[in-house]
Amino acid sequence: MSAGTESVNGGGSNVYRWVAALCWIAVAVEGFDVVVLGAVLPSLLRYEPWGLTAAAAGLITSLTLLGMMVGSLTIGTVTDVIGRRKTILICVTAFSLFTALCAVAPSPEVFGALRFLAGLGLGGVLPTAIALVAEYARRDRGSASVTNLMTGYHVGAVLTALLAIPIIPAFGWRAMFVAGALPALVIIPLMLRKLPESLSFLLAKGRTAEAEELAGRLGVRLEPEAAREVEREERREDAGPLRTIFSGGYLPGTLAMFVASFMGLLLVYGLNSWLPEIMRGAGYPLGAALTFLLILNVGAIAGLIVAGPVADRVGSRVSCVAWFALATVFLFLLSVRLPLPVTYLIVAVTGFWVFSSQVLVYALVGKYYPTTGRATAMGWVAGIGRVGSICGPLMGGFLVGAGLALPWGFYAFALAGLIGAIAIAVVPASPVYETNRAPLRSGATGG
Repeated sequence: MSAGTESVNGGGSNVYRWVAALCWIAVAVEGFDVVVLGAVLPSLLRYEPWGLTAAAAGLITSLTLLGMMVGSLTIGTVTDVIGRRKTILICVTAFSLFTALCAVAPSPEVFGALRFLAGLGLGGVLPTAIALVAEYARRDRGSASVTNLMTGYHVGAVLTALLAIPIIPAFGWRAMFVAGALPALVIIPLMLRKLPESLSFLLAKGRTAEAEELAGRLGVRLEPEAAREVEREERREDAGPLRTIFSGGYLPGTLAMFVASFMGLLLVYGLNSWLPEIMRGAGYPLGAALTFLLILNVGAIAGLIVAGPVADRVGSRVSCVAWFALATVFLFLLSVRLPLPVTYLIVAVTGFWVFSSQVLVYALVGKYYPTTGRATAMGWVAGIGRVGSICGPLMGGFLVGAGLALPWGFYAFALAGLIGAIAIAVVPASPVYETNRAPLRSGATGG
């Protein structure tokens, strides 16, 4: 039973639209708040009252990523205990509050501490949003629901750059953190009113009466026999979220997806951090080097749009292996000096494969584990990936500093892609989800 098959089988209903839209906005705001530090960094380094050094700025960046890693590892387990709705509300409220406080931070030390605390909430949003959207998606659109959700992150990142251009010169760097916190004034009330708890979560916890009452309010029908079967199946698996994902049956797949997530985010953050500098070192002018970064991310958005439907058609694991493998090929091709138009094309295609490889790992997680351990698994896979997000820029920095970035930087990135492909290829079949049954289906009212 995949994430989508145990959910609202009429994914086009008003219920799913609200869940998908609110989670997408939450992920977009997360993307804004993650990238905002990079947007304000040039101003921070020139902010005389603080006298911030490049090393101190790097430490603050690392604190943000560390907070996100801790948040991913812990919040997922909390989600599987208290529910998706409460957790995402807590996370959005927390990172918005601490982001707002960054605007009035009196010192670099306080600023760094606030970024770490904001990171805890930021790290928890993604695994929770993915779990909730996947559990409300239509059976045949489970992977697409995840990849569509992740476009929100890139839209948020693009909005950061677009807003930074007029806001920072006019109002200063602090105003960017105010802008990052303001959406919470709208999204939190909307979530309180329109975001439902996962019906699958309620069933898996044995809260059938509550699930039936919520289904009635949403205008969806539970399939009684299938719902009871889900409850029995999930409760047999409910040995505790952590024990579930590290149990004998799930352990090999869990470890393999840890490796793939590490490699996926190593690629994403390593390329985003160092691609312009590597290309400058290869002899391209600055303008072209910066254009490579833009093209890489445009390719990423296109890849996300395509990857989900493909995965729903041929399977998440097969698609994920193919995406990592093709990323490997094009990363290797970047080590070859080619005419500029051809290199632009290769960079765009590389972004197409690289970024959505990581998201397809999340889509696979959403279909691999029982409801009672899904958000925990998502959090741990994302959290281990955050270690890769720290190692990617460090690896790139080492190779650039040693004068080895071209071609060895691309060789190293290609090797990471190959390891990711192998890791997903050896993921065994899920111990429990061998059939596709849907305990829920849309009613006529839609909700």
